[in-house]
Amino acid sequence: MKKNSILLIVMLSFVLLLAACGNNNEAEPDNTGGADENTNEEDLLAKVKEEGELLIGTEGTYPPFTFHDDSGELTGFDVEVAKEVAERLGVEPVFMETQWDAMFAGLDSKRFDMIANQVGIRPDRQEKYDFSEHYITSSGVLITHNDNDTIKDFEHIEGLKAAQSMTSNYADIAREYGAEIVGVEGFNQAIELINSQRADVTINDNLSFLDFKKQKPDAPVKMVATMDDASQSGFMFRKGNEPFIEEVNKALEEMIEDGTYLEISEKWFGEDVLN
Repeated sequence: MKKNSILLIVMLSFVLLLAACGNNNEAEPDNTGGADENTNEEDLLAKVKEEGELLIGTEGTYPPFTFHDDSGELTGFDVEVAKEVAERLGVEPVFMETQWDAMFAGLDSKRFDMIANQVGIRPDRQEKYDFSEHYITSSGVLITHNDNDTIKDFEHIEGLKAAQSMTSNYADIAREYGAEIVGVEGFNQAIELINSQRADVTINDNLSFLDFKKQKPDAPVKMVATMDDASQSGFMFRKGNEPFIEEVNKALEEMIEDGTYLEISEKWFGEDVLN
């Protein structure tokens, strides 16, 4: 009797062990497919398609790229390009305005799906984020009065007065070329000083100049030189969303090929600003 009891206990233990092994196997995650809800590459593309909305982070206070017009409507170059991309993806663009300082954190926290706000494609940013193909290129340019025929290059501004925001990169460049800095609060004030001959030049962004000339084509200022280094901007995304970015790039490529991009570019800047 005692031996039979021991045998029965051993058999029961063996059965329980097999059952436990079976339960462990069933609990194994299925790695053959399916999505990790936090990081899987295809989640963002599927989410956007399923919800029918593309959440876009932007400032709304940065003309001519993203700002509110006189009617209060959000508009601008970046806004129009992003709207066109969303339309070609078959979804509705939903712009979520936030300050620049909070923009990247909003993307990190998945408050929005991408940023459309003239974000420069730089190596330090590419370490943490992914970008679309660029949709605009900007360069530093030297601007002077129409009547000034002696200034033709950056080397010619030594000893001259350059109207610059005091802490800007362009002010540093003007100093490097030996110019005397006249402090201003922004581009428009720099132009005013040139027009009133209180400054000789300003080094500024070519896009700002193109926008200004689009608004005031008769303004007596001109670009006389362009810096060799150009910066490019693109839509910015969290890492790990390659399928979605591929769709955005496809939409951008189609816009360029069918002339839609050129229409938007000429509307805001009077010329093609892609390259």
